[in-house]
Amino acid sequence: MQLKREIGIIGLAANMVNIIIGAGIFILPPLVAAYLGEASILAYVVCGFLMFSIILCFAEIGSQVTTSGGSFAYIHAAFGDYAGFLANTLFWFGTGVLMNAAVINAMADMLKIQDFAYRILFFLVILGSFAFINIRGVKQGNRLVIFNTFVKLIPLFLLIIFGWISVSTENLEWKTSPSIENIGGASLLLFFAFGGGEAALSVSGEIKNPKRTIPIGILLGLSLVLVFYILIQIISQGVLGNDLMNHKNAPLAAVANQVFGNFGSILIIAGGVYSIFGSLSGSVLSYPRVIFAGAENNWFPRFLSKIHPRFATPFWAIIVFVVLDFVFAVSGEFKRLAIISSASLLLIYLGVVLAVIKFRLTKKEIEKGSFRLPFGLTIPIIAVISISWFLSNLAQNEWIGISVFLLVLSAIYVIMRKLGKK
Repeated sequence: MQLKREIGIIGLAANMVNIIIGAGIFILPPLVAAYLGEASILAYVVCGFLMFSIILCFAEIGSQVTTSGGSFAYIHAAFGDYAGFLANTLFWFGTGVLMNAAVINAMADMLKIQDFAYRILFFLVILGSFAFINIRGVKQGNRLVIFNTFVKLIPLFLLIIFGWISVSTENLEWKTSPSIENIGGASLLLFFAFGGGEAALSVSGEIKNPKRTIPIGILLGLSLVLVFYILIQIISQGVLGNDLMNHKNAPLAAVANQVFGNFGSILIIAGGVYSIFGSLSGSVLSYPRVIFAGAENNWFPRFLSKIHPRFATPFWAIIVFVVLDFVFAVSGEFKRLAIISSASLLLIYLGVVLAVIKFRLTKKEIEKGSFRLPFGLTIPIIAVISISWFLSNLAQNEWIGISVFLLVLSAIYVIMRKLGKK
């Protein structure tokens, strides 16, 4: 039984936009303004440039390695089982399960669901619904993602369109010259807001015409995100000016209140909740494919690689991923490990870019129709420098957390290899 290739360019781009634009866009403007004030747009330009250098590397290797798994599959193809196992687990657990657990708790908090029993019921209904839809077929899961992406962007579209009326050009005038240090700090903050879109490539084994769809889809997705982020920052700063810093908990609600009145605040809060809902739906579509791919490589129990005989979906991988989401969401243990998520993402990006460089140096020929970056190794080298710069800004406790996690995973890998030989 094989996975079905059902996802096209629009589906892939929508999934990428859906995963990236979660709760972050609803709180970013004052956080970026704290670094750069009226010059905040600079951080988006710098971070956007760095992210495009990374995503272009994903576009090249994604058009050559088209099996399910996304980032992990690229690293595995280039560096073998050990690196593949580390990347696989860092990806679906570090940037998948832990972040989903945090996000769904944030969603419950926004809805003011405080009673423990009601929170458990809420988690069951949301995660259970996503599991049911995605088990019934990748087409159904992707349709839900496209629908969620459209719905979650409606409040932001309205805010951008009507917000221009209330923008004061005086609030956007640069009164001071931003420092390199502040640009760097704001860009690092934005990196984590841009991150996560690569999870959309986890369904590579179900993408139609991947050599064409992957590069176009992910570049389109990131471009849409960048445009949205810049416009939202301009509107927020143009409407509120210096008062933006006084609304760190709900800046867009404050902007909407100025533009639309009380109804605007309610609309944006509802949009924030639905935005998280949409991001979760994208995660449940994407991350289980990474578990599925790991099981196919004998790193996890074989039943996780089973495909549903009727719906042609990795149903056991979906079930296990959602169960882990639920367990960590209920226990709250994700708070102690959430630090691993951001560092995991950076290491995965670094592994993918290094995989592109290795393929460039070792593969003299590529398949016809594959996407290939111009200017030789220039873009991958820029990406390596960008990621190294981001990594250098991680705090000491973040380095300790990710190092311990990698040591534990290495020990698990060694044990599994020994058991496999026996």
